[in-house]
Amino acid sequence: MDRILIKGLRARCVIGVGEEERLEKQDVMIDIALFADLEKPGKSDRFEETIDYRSLKKRILAMAEASAFHLIEAMAESIAAICLEHPLVAEAQVRVCKPLALRFARNVGVEITRRRAG
Repeated sequence: MDRILIKGLRARCVIGVGEEERLEKQDVMIDIALFADLEKPGKSDRFEETIDYRSLKKRILAMAEASAFHLIEAMAESIAAICLEHPLVAEAQVRVCKPLALRFARNVGVEITRRRAG
């Protein structure tokens, strides 16, 4: 299975369980791997036969920036669901990291893998 990678996507959103975390938007970093058969668009060089990852990025950022998640786990699930809406995506791997969430740690993150049902 082939992969399209989106790495280091930064979103600003309300996220966290602490009262102070919910006062202002914070940065989260998002990495996405989309697993799909890319042989046909690779051979045809036709944009309409592949995944429009610019459009996907816009949808993910709009969702994230309008959200108010408590958990990065929930944000990762929502991102994976958006990715799996595209008919070519068989599997989505999503990593969401929250910088400086723990003292003495660069970031805290979760990584999930979700597959198309059926």
